[in-house]
Amino acid sequence: MPTVVKCRNLNLGTGRPKIAVPITGKTTAEILAAVAPIKAAQPDLVEWRIDFFDSVTDVAALQATGQQLRAALGEIALLTTFRTKGEGGELVLSDPAYFQVCDAVLAGHFTDALDVERYHDETAVKQLVAAAHQAKVVVIMSNHDFDKTPAAADIVARLTSMVAFGADIAKMAVMPQSVDDVLTLLTATNTARQQLAQPVITMSMGDLGKVSRLAGEVFGSCLSFATVGAASAPGQIALDHLRPELQDLKLD
Repeated sequence: MPTVVKCRNLNLGTGRPKIAVPITGKTTAEILAAVAPIKAAQPDLVEWRIDFFDSVTDVAALQATGQQLRAALGEIALLTTFRTKGEGGELVLSDPAYFQVCDAVLAGHFTDALDVERYHDETAVKQLVAAAHQAKVVVIMSNHDFDKTPAAADIVARLTSMVAFGADIAKMAVMPQSVDDVLTLLTATNTARQQLAQPVITMSMGDLGKVSRLAGEVFGSCLSFATVGAASAPGQIALDHLRPELQDLKLD
């Protein structure tokens, strides 16, 4: 059985997949305005997509907004993510600038988890993982392919490499071009669940892949991303629809 990862008051890797909701505001005011409706919907975790934030490269503004968001969320766990343009994000950053932003997040002491993209300079990735763990921040290491679905063995290999790099949780999102691609992702998820000591998060994006967002408990994905307001990736399902569907698929 995979390790259960504790993120604030949340246990990831056991039972029903937990539900995350993105915040994608461009300004501090937009970000904080998103909190009340999200809290009312009671997600398990909030993902702050800082690549949408206009002032993301301003360290003081990033940290001040993060600290305000942390206070506003109360006890809801917070994952902070800078998604680079090449992996479906909003902003092009050089490798050094990407790591500077991630370091600023850790130095701001507001997040419970940090998304670390796997395919950057390997030494810098490992240094960032070490810094996050020193700060007692959970590392969700990720890779996103918005064009295609790699072979199942390739998906498993990528997830395996993330765990080897120190990830607490390994995450892979892929784009299906066919039903077979969705089956490939589900097969790879099940294999990774059996082979890896750490929990995984996987999804097949778009309408074709929506079933993968529902079936995590069966195949082995510990977190599903839903919406309250704006989506951050294609195929995300509204939280008030996703929660009962996950409950209906719950294993005894």
